[in-house]
Amino acid sequence: MITDTKKVRNIGISAHIDSGKTTLTERILYYTQRIHAIHEIKGKDGVGATMDSMELEKERGITIASAATSCQWKGHEINIIDTPGHVDFTIEVERALRVLDGAVLVLCSVGGVQSQSITVDQQMKRYKVPSVAFINKCDRNGANPFRVIDQLEEKLAHNAIAMQIPIGLEADFSGVVDLIAMKAIYFDGENGETLRYEEIPARLVEEAEDRREQLIDAASMFSNDLTEAVLEETEISDELLYSAIRNGALTRKLTPVFMGSAYKNKGVQPLLDAITLLLPCPADITNEALDLDRDEVPVPLLCDDAKPVVALAFKLEDGQYGQLTYVRVYQGKLAKGDTIYNVRTGKKVKVGRLVRMHADQMEDIEWIPAGFIGALFGIDCASGDTFAARGINLTMTSMFIPEPVISLAISPNDHKSEINMTKALSRFTKEDPTFKAHVNQETGETIISGMGELHIEVYIERMKREYQSNVTTGMPQVAYRETITRKAEFDYIHKKQTGGAGQYGRVAGYLEPVDDEEFVFENQVKGGSIPSQFISACEKSFRNCIRKGPAMEYPVTGIRVVINDGASHSVDSSEMAFQAAARGAFLQGYAKASPVIREPIMKVVVETPTEYQGSVMGSLNQRRGMIVGSQDEGVQSVIEAHVPLAEMFGYSTTLRSLTQGKAQFTMEFSTYKEIPRGIAEELHKKANDKKRDVA
Repeated sequence: MITDTKKVRNIGISAHIDSGKTTLTERILYYTQRIHAIHEIKGKDGVGATMDSMELEKERGITIASAATSCQWKGHEINIIDTPGHVDFTIEVERALRVLDGAVLVLCSVGGVQSQSITVDQQMKRYKVPSVAFINKCDRNGANPFRVIDQLEEKLAHNAIAMQIPIGLEADFSGVVDLIAMKAIYFDGENGETLRYEEIPARLVEEAEDRREQLIDAASMFSNDLTEAVLEETEISDELLYSAIRNGALTRKLTPVFMGSAYKNKGVQPLLDAITLLLPCPADITNEALDLDRDEVPVPLLCDDAKPVVALAFKLEDGQYGQLTYVRVYQGKLAKGDTIYNVRTGKKVKVGRLVRMHADQMEDIEWIPAGFIGALFGIDCASGDTFAARGINLTMTSMFIPEPVISLAISPNDHKSEINMTKALSRFTKEDPTFKAHVNQETGETIISGMGELHIEVYIERMKREYQSNVTTGMPQVAYRETITRKAEFDYIHKKQTGGAGQYGRVAGYLEPVDDEEFVFENQVKGGSIPSQFISACEKSFRNCIRKGPAMEYPVTGIRVVINDGASHSVDSSEMAFQAAARGAFLQGYAKASPVIREPIMKVVVETPTEYQGSVMGSLNQRRGMIVGSQDEGVQSVIEAHVPLAEMFGYSTTLRSLTQGKAQFTMEFSTYKEIPRGIAEELHKKANDKKRDVA
């Protein structure tokens, strides 16, 4: 194991569905001699790709859970996390990028920058992750890597610069020209393991020189030495050029672009060189924790084994030996036998077994140094917990966790399934923060919620396979929200007189709609008309009211509550009285504020052969979709639309039958919008019928 931090790279491989992430990872593992045979994702050998270790992943040919592995290349240790492309498993990408120092953004040379590429790029931006781009599938019909570079600039606002040019394209793709060494590279041998360096083919010399000029031009912005060398027209060494490009890449102001075809074993080794030369080591990245003793002041963490340990648990898995907790050590060294503390719970934890992961295989180790990723066994914690040495009260910032948009009622078929279902739900909700489960108090049904149909489908399938729990599923439920559309005032007195002390509280103010906020509470009471000790009781009561809206019992969002007057009684006022007064005030104001129901609107992107464009647009219009844009990219047409989630159930089957199985679509949450009146009336009717049934 390499322990020099400068020789370590923690990277993620992220992309749109079917861009070839897992195939690329498989080749990286083969060339770094971590595996000795290449397996394809839907291979005839039935083995499946190394990183897709779950049975479901092998069957469907998709990545569901991010998998971690490590390999060595030219004296460097590379820790890799292969992430899913499906937006339903977005939390897997989110948590991988949270702990990684760099990333490879994989793009298809035909599809280019697709909808999920945009989402992944936003996630990289959120965690300030430097990246290099790899344009894959240069052997496919319609491949055009330079169009993809233009899209990187137009759609993602990257300062993308080609590091290579392809030698031939589509069926004639045979290698790449390295614009730094100015050599042609060919990939010989049965699996492209032998690199052959030749002179650049005569037909490409002029283009290579032009592209190299552009590369030097872009890189000189990040190095004074390189600018001097250009102005003085002296020899530019490879080291100087790499150093300038690295400076640009680390600040996310330059995105170096590489090309190849992972499936045809071309272009992977130069990408590995780029990972070691251009992406950051743990010491290059500034990581911060929040000091809980000093009002969450940010504290820089040092990638130094001698400092007190600080580590983040970013992913949990239930393995055959108990809970496996993936950790990234940011500071200090985590060793076997150490005692560490869970900052969230304050509990003491003894480190028993430490392992390094290679997909679903593991290797025991004695310690995890600063800057490395490893896993612990038998530790009870939640995803996102911080572990620290005694006396260190620091916490890492948590990940961004999107809210679920779809729910489903599930019921076990027998007693054994019921026990196993409870175990499964307990594990899945702990592992995946975007998967939620609760029991509906009124109907007694178990409701599970997730990011999309595929997300929930996978978990139900895993329940059956891993826990032998046979469950029946109900109709999918959409996560509707209630909100108000205008300002309304309230002035409510709660008065109750019984024997002895009574209850008295008056709360006055107004409600109004607010954008981009779930709930805002403002206290504008002057002169102590409501004593300050009762203000928090009012806020607590308002917060309870928005959990279930008065109109349809959906959560209320986008609302601001302002209290500006009130009255109290020296004997009869209490917290309970003001909670009741605030509840009455909310109901009074809400009824006058024109409440409406809002539904989740999804951004749907369909990629279809051009001849089916009209039928696909028609099918989206039928589902209350609004077409936002459509563009032809070669033989494919890309249609983007905003469609209510309620109308998208079963769309994959409809789309397959419309296009003879040739189209695919991706869908992700976009916003909430008011639902049409007819549908609101239908929902009211259903809700009333349900209440009658329960009664």
